[in-house]
Amino acid sequence: MTKVAVMLANGFEEIEALTVVDVLRRAAIECLMVGFDPEVTGSHGITVKVDEVWSGSLDHFDGIVLPGGMPGAVNLRDHEGLIQSLKEAHEQGKSLAAICAAPIVLDRAGLLDEKRYTCYDGFEKEIGREHYVKEAVVQDGHILTSRGPATALAFSYALVNHFGGDATAL
Repeated sequence: MTKVAVMLANGFEEIEALTVVDVLRRAAIECLMVGFDPEVTGSHGITVKVDEVWSGSLDHFDGIVLPGGMPGAVNLRDHEGLIQSLKEAHEQGKSLAAICAAPIVLDRAGLLDEKRYTCYDGFEKEIGREHYVKEAVVQDGHILTSRGPATALAFSYALVNHFGGDATAL
């Protein structure tokens, strides 16, 4: 069975994280909220209890999803252990996904080089415009990106299909 981690750092965008968790679970895809602390507060003051506290490794997951939000995406980007784990997951061919501002995390890990991607308006200036595409969801190999809160459902359905589920059945 596919197992997916949604990484939560303080300041995460609630709709982007919780929509993914809800939709993947409805599709019977195992999805765990993983945080650096037992409880994490989003950018709009919603506090959630994570399913798993960060152990320093994501080896037991088949896919990792990074929600945006501020300062959540920056907190993910600046976590050295997470960056190393993402590099390792990429080398192993695991699926990586980021929405809104979170593609900055993939960029910091060097995983968007030569990859088509999308992100929240303006963040392409920080990442680089060469391979930026203004679409709701962009998949390039095993990396999926999306634009922001308004595309959270489209992103979630794309993830369901990517992980072998049937989004149309939902």
